[in-house]
Amino acid sequence: MFDEEERYRKIARLGLRVIVAGVLFYLAAGNLNVIANAIQYLFRISQPLWIGVILAMILNVPAGAIEAFLQKHCKWLCSAAAHRNWSIALALLAILGLFVGIAVLVIPELIDAVKLILQIMLGGLDNLAQLDQTIDYTQLPLGEYLASMDIDWTMLRTSLEKWTQAQAKSMADGVPAVLSSLAGNIITIFVALVFAIYVLAKKEVLMRQMRRLLRAWLPDRFTQPLCRVASVCSRTFQLYIGGQAIEAIILGSLCCVGMLILRIPYAPMISALIGVTALLPLVGAYIGAIVGAVMILTVDPVKMIVFLIFLVILQQLEGNLIYPRVVGSRVNLPAMWVLAAVTIGGNVAGILGMLLGVPLAAASYSLLREATVKREDAT
Repeated sequence: MFDEEERYRKIARLGLRVIVAGVLFYLAAGNLNVIANAIQYLFRISQPLWIGVILAMILNVPAGAIEAFLQKHCKWLCSAAAHRNWSIALALLAILGLFVGIAVLVIPELIDAVKLILQIMLGGLDNLAQLDQTIDYTQLPLGEYLASMDIDWTMLRTSLEKWTQAQAKSMADGVPAVLSSLAGNIITIFVALVFAIYVLAKKEVLMRQMRRLLRAWLPDRFTQPLCRVASVCSRTFQLYIGGQAIEAIILGSLCCVGMLILRIPYAPMISALIGVTALLPLVGAYIGAIVGAVMILTVDPVKMIVFLIFLVILQQLEGNLIYPRVVGSRVNLPAMWVLAAVTIGGNVAGILGMLLGVPLAAASYSLLREATVKREDAT
């Protein structure tokens, strides 16, 4: 009798769960816009926190290496807690110093290069206008055809000058909006940075607290898989950031050596820029290549062509040998899936998607492989 009543209770509970799930699904299906707006609102108000978590995961790589070095070689200098604080501070200073230094060196040179290119183009159009008035086309091969090409070089020069002035005015008018947007994001950036520092300083405590919460509120069959997923994602992200840094250093060094051998100007500056932009998977170095080509063009156009040919060859070497071996091997992700993750991540979330696509794909690949092996062993 007791067993039969218990069976009826289980059936009733199961039926109640099915009914509740069905009602919730029906309500959710009829209010998708409300749910999407609520998720977007929660995502927006929590923006400083998740940005801080991402910053903490990025900073944890250099900070962890610095802390390990201090604990191994500088135990006499200060306590373990001070080692943690010093490692965070030094990691922040190193990253900020790198980006600020590259910006200070490259941006003024790039602006001067663009100005010089525009001056050369305007001067060339002036020379063509004068040549068009004085040249005797009858003395040239295809002279009749050239004479029939009625090109108003003066008008082209005026149009180029007006376009340049309009672009400069547009950029100048956009500066207040950029500054206003930057000022509006200062609080977000500051809160994110403070939260990242707190996460790094108390990472062991936070991990213990998260495990306690999961064990207290979730069944064991959910707690263990969640902890495993979090562990794999954290380890994969750290390996990915370390691999990206190593790959960027290798690419920047090879670029600098090649440019010095080929006697291409701005070798250290452009190589450093390409190394930094290479932190953006697969496509970052091409951004540095465009900036470098503009700078070299103002010095020697032939060297610019040599630089582009050299960089294309170096990119093929980097994309087919260095990147898959350094990054793909560290996160145990085949090169084909690295390219797929970068492509899909970039289309979904832009630059942030490119940065996070590879570690997310690597973590998913690792977890799926583990689950597949367990399922095969079970059968």
